[in-house]
Amino acid sequence: MSIIVCWHVLWICSQTLTIEVQLIMTDPIKKTANKSVGKSIRILRHQHGWSQEDIASRLGISIPAFSKIETGVTDVNLSRLEQIANIYEVSVVQLLTVDNEQAEPVPSHLNVIQKKLTDRETEIASLQRKVIELYEELRNKSSIAV
Repeated sequence: MSIIVCWHVLWICSQTLTIEVQLIMTDPIKKTANKSVGKSIRILRHQHGWSQEDIASRLGISIPAFSKIETGVTDVNLSRLEQIANIYEVSVVQLLTVDNEQAEPVPSHLNVIQKKLTDRETEIASLQRKVIELYEELRNKSSIAV
């Protein structure tokens, strides 16, 4: 009987503690913390030159799910923070304390040009595929007409 009473008291205490923690972590504080952690993660990703797709695949999650972490939309549990810290080869504490002011990379002129070049190359490849498709279609129509 005393074991059951003790367990019940512990359960009530744990519920009270949970409620107190929830009261301390109000919504605005939680949102601010999530955004701060997300910004630190994004800064580290930029410093390494990795895409969201790179990190998402390493974490085994979708790109939109990782984007939600970086933007602070979703809560990040300790397990996920440890995974992310391991990818960047930093401790969780370091991950949480990235100096946002100094670490935010300023895109250089070269990076902007490189991005534009990559976009153009993708566009050219797409147009080349369309030209080939149209040529094949025209060739097929001319062979049917003959």
